Amino acid sequence: MALSESDTSRPGGENTVRRLLLVLGLLALAMGLLWIGQGTGAIAWPQSSFMINQLQWAGYGAALSALGLVLIWQARR
Repeated sequence: MALSESDTSRPGGENTVRRLLLVLGLLALAMGLLWIGQGTGAIAWPQSSFMINQLQWAGYGAALSALGLVLIWQARR
């Protein structure tokens, strides 16, 4: 009798990976949104940030936010 993949996996291991993906996705999404806000000048915090009004950082933020959404989506599957 062959064992299925679920029979050989550690109990709770899948939930740990999903939780990790969710946390990383939420952090990436939050950081990406902050970068978008700073890059567009909508968020001027902290005042000494080199990213304020630098559109390239808005682009980096959009990419990081998209990655965060993908990680969240994977965690929810």
